[in-house]
Amino acid sequence: MSNDIRIVVLPKDKWKGTPIPLVIKSDSYYDFEIAPLDQDGCTVKIVQKLSGQKIVHTPEEYDFPDGLYADHWENAEAYGIVGEDGHLLACIEVCPEEWSNRLMVTELWVCDELQGKGLGKRLMDKAKEIAVKQDRRAIILETQSCNTHAIGFYLHQGFELIGFDTCCYTNNDIGRREVRINLGFFFHREGRRN
Repeated sequence: MSNDIRIVVLPKDKWKGTPIPLVIKSDSYYDFEIAPLDQDGCTVKIVQKLSGQKIVHTPEEYDFPDGLYADHWENAEAYGIVGEDGHLLACIEVCPEEWSNRLMVTELWVCDELQGKGLGKRLMDKAKEIAVKQDRRAIILETQSCNTHAIGFYLHQGFELIGFDTCCYTNNDIGRREVRINLGFFFHREGRRN
């Protein structure tokens, strides 16, 4: 079924500002155990745990909800799947980070009805195709420690942990179970996949 669905360019002049209704629902999260940094170093342990109650984060929680072509992504490109009624059903937005020669995935979303049909993979393949065409050394993205389904998807797509930020969203991100996790996919890396 997903092969019949076409991924199309979402032109900036038409789609700028289109809200992306990203809702995170999870019954697990990645917990961070971090020993203080001292002259001997530190240890970081990241462990997936069951939450005991459903974790839900909606766009209404944030002063800065997701949307296509935000002003700070000056050279963004968006691609997606549009329904017969003209509504957005899935999308990916990418933006070059010129100084580091990486391509950033700024948005990736598939509506609930189409999840599990391979569209996320097809959209991510589009990002990989763009990165190769632009001769980027890596693709990077941000997700949250409570978004375990997305993390699993990204790991399956060949991404790996490249960093995290324990106070990106609030001063209690670990307690809220919403730590920023940065993942990367590398091209032509010594000792790694090509």
